[in-house]
Amino acid sequence: MAGGQERILRGRIRSVQATKKITRAMELIAASRIVKAQQRVAAAVPYSDTITEVVKDLAAAGGSSQSPLLTSRQEVKSTAYVVIAADRGLCGGYNSGVQRAAEGSVKADVLDGKSYSLITVGRKAEGYFKFRAYNIAAAYGGFSDSPTYAHAREIGQDVVARYLAGEFDRVELVYTRFISAGSQEVVRRPLVPLDHETVEGGDGKGPDSAGTPSDYEFEPDPGTILDTLLPRYVEARIYAALLNAAAAEHAFRQRAMKSATDNAEELIKNLSRIMNRARQDSITTEIMEIVSGAEALSGGSKNVQMIDLGPITDLASN
Repeated sequence: MAGGQERILRGRIRSVQATKKITRAMELIAASRIVKAQQRVAAAVPYSDTITEVVKDLAAAGGSSQSPLLTSRQEVKSTAYVVIAADRGLCGGYNSGVQRAAEGSVKADVLDGKSYSLITVGRKAEGYFKFRAYNIAAAYGGFSDSPTYAHAREIGQDVVARYLAGEFDRVELVYTRFISAGSQEVVRRPLVPLDHETVEGGDGKGPDSAGTPSDYEFEPDPGTILDTLLPRYVEARIYAALLNAAAAEHAFRQRAMKSATDNAEELIKNLSRIMNRARQDSITTEIMEIVSGAEALSGGSKNVQMIDLGPITDLASN
């Protein structure tokens, strides 16, 4: 029985060792991708800052009054949530955190008597909400770990078109913001309509009272340029959210795989102790059996000699 237990334990140890190799490899891959994701987030900052400044200048020049993306609806009856999750699992609580945040917002809207729509990014979010029969307006996937601006453009054009068509009155982003390799947080950010505070404060104004010309000359008028640029601004914000979410996904996966590797090492140690103990018990049992058998043989041979000596002595005396 001990030998069979030892074989079972050896098989379990080999299985855990194979799993440990996989989790260790995934940990190293995720760690290498975090650096690239951080670089992509940093590289997108100048474009985001520049387009924000241009939008502020256009708004300051008088282009914000008639832009539909800057006009809030008098009554918000429907809200769309762009939920950015991962395409794959094995990343700890990354997906569940985003899903819980979006689900909490949806339930709050339902309790207030408002409708909602979900635009999911990532197969995990799509599967989660589809299984629970939530209203999914659109679903995107296949690029969560390495998004491009083309993906952000596709999502942004869809969101802007649906908003301008009146399908919903407000759009919010729900994603995980990357702070550092060891710190990430789930955030909910308004996307459309754009907050006036976001586009206020630019210096693209007309001539002052002294007749000094402004720093910018707009051709065509600022309103037309702003109407063209605001959808790009929405795309830039979505792209920044996608990049942050990708970096956060790699950070979560790296930590999850490191924890799995450490747990595998601990499990291998425990199984090795149990196997060694079982082996010692088996050896001890075999030694005891050998000693008992030797004692039994030794005792049996003495009895046989005592029985046989009687007749031999009688024969000699005769």
